[in-house]
Parts: sequence; C-alpha cells; structure tokens
Amino acid sequence: MNLKEAGLTDNEGKVYTALIEIGSSLAGKISRKTGLHRRTVYDVTETLIQKGLISYMLENNRRVFSAVNPQRILDVIDERKSMLMPLVDDLKHKFDSSKKKEQTNFYRGKNGLKMVFESQLNSSEILILGATNKAYESMPYYFKWFNERRKQKKVRLRIITSDRSIKPKMLAETKYLPEKDSDHMVINIYGGSVAMILWGKKPFALVVEQEEFALGYRKYFELLWKIAKK
Repeated sequence: MNLKEAGLTDNEGKVYTALIEIGSSLAGKISRKTGLHRRTVYDVTETLIQKGLISYMLENNRRVFSAVNPQRILDVIDERKSMLMPLVDDLKHKFDSSKKKEQTNFYRGKNGLKMVFESQLNSSEILILGATNKAYESMPYYFKWFNERRKQKKVRLRIITSDRSIKPKMLAETKYLPEKDSDHMVINIYGGSVAMILWGKKPFALVVEQEEFALGYRKYFELLWKIAKK
C-alpha cells in the first residue's frame, strides 16, 4: 500500500515520505533525497501545503519544509469523502430512480420462488388472485416461515380464490369465486409489482415490476373483490 490510496500523486508521496524520514529540510535536500528536480519539489510542496500535509518556516529568507503528523492523511481521506458525498447522493438517487423503471424477471424452481415471496414482505399488503394449496404442498416448511415473518412485519393478505379449503389466516381476509372461475395461474400483486406464478413439480414465476402494470391488476382485483363472496 502507498500514499496513492490517500489521493496523493507519486511525487507528493515521495516528498512527504522524504520529509518524514529526513526531518525539516530545504528544497535542495529534498531534491537529492527524492531524485526530483528542484523546480518539481517546489511545485509539489505547494500542493502538499494546500492539502495541509506539510508546513514551512523561513530561515534566512529560505523555506524550510516539515511534514505534519501522518494522522493528517486520514483527515484528508475524510475530507475527500465529504466532498464526494453530494456526488454519491446524486448518483444513488439516479440509481434508485432507474430501479423504478420497468423490469421483467423470470424465476424457476423453489429457490427462485423463495426470492419472489421474500420481496413481497417489503410491502404493506399482498393481493392474491387464484390462491391454491399447491403452493403449500410444494414448499410447506418455507410457507410456515413466510407466514411467521409476514405476521411479524404486519403484512396483510387479501385473497380471492375458488378453493374453499383455503381458510382465512391471521392478518388475512379471504373471499371466494365460483369454481367455474378458477384458474391454475396464481397472481400476487404487491407494491408496484405483479408476480404470475404457476405451481407444480417445477414451479416458476414471471415478475413484472412496473407501476402502471401493477395498478391495472390492482383495479382488476378490486373489481373481483366486490363480486366475490365470503
């Protein structure tokens, strides 16, 4: 590791290190120690003075340079971090905004489905259209954990299904549609996302993260909610 890590140039590092080793010195002595031209030494000492890493005093009208405590290097790094924070904040804002743009992701298998459901725990409510016991049959232990986490985070469920064996759960309300309206596809609506899930031996999900798309499905769910019976 060298002083480049602290944002110093090669020449700045050489001059600062030389002053640490030889103590207070004139430019000529620094030049001989570092192998840098005297003019270069003067230029470098000016930048190091501005960074607060060296100081000088006049003796017989000549500058004698001294290195300050190396702790100052950490202070310089902290100052650079502070200067970069507005830029980082702006980039983070742009990054977060881009994440809100439309994304469509495909998840396959039980591990993939776990990722889909765990992301739903970040919402306040999950709307489920076409709930089926096949989900619990496929991953019984996982859904026991999922429902415990859901209760801890107070994430509510509203469920529309034609399967009368699915009963209301804690923090959940269930309504039923006639059997003829049943479907093999389960749709979960949460936040600005819609997950279309097909359960079976090889379950998979298609997740669309897009506000307008989710809003459309949310309106459709609310329409069916009015029609469905308790």
